[in-house]
Amino acid sequence: MIDAIIVAVNSGEIDDLRTAIEWNELPPAFGPDRIDDPIGFLKEASADKSGRQMLAILGNMLSVGPARQPIGRDPENTGVFVWPYLAERPLDALTPAEEVDLYRLVPADEIARMRETKRWSWYRLVIGADGTWHAFMRHE
Repeated sequence: MIDAIIVAVNSGEIDDLRTAIEWNELPPAFGPDRIDDPIGFLKEASADKSGRQMLAILGNMLSVGPARQPIGRDPENTGVFVWPYLAERPLDALTPAEEVDLYRLVPADEIARMRETKRWSWYRLVIGADGTWHAFMRHE
């Protein structure tokens, strides 16, 4: 799944993300409500309206490691991977290297808001241990 997402990121074409989206039995969540046209939604959510900002966010998140969250009972497929790992870390306890990752991934004004609210409110990418793409959404 990650390879399919990276192929789309490297192409610069949001439509190339359709392959990864359609691999799942159920489409990934892109927001709190059901999205009938994920590509259209990502284009609209992107500052450039072509989806390239969303591809950049995905690519940047995948450039840092994920956090593994244990979910479920199946010993082989238990858990999900959450990118970036920072989404699961306390923002007031980041190391200097983690702070650099934070500034690479998130706009400074959003970092200020997150520090005020003491919670992650930028994008998260969630992929199951079995390769299922569960979500790519902003947590407001």
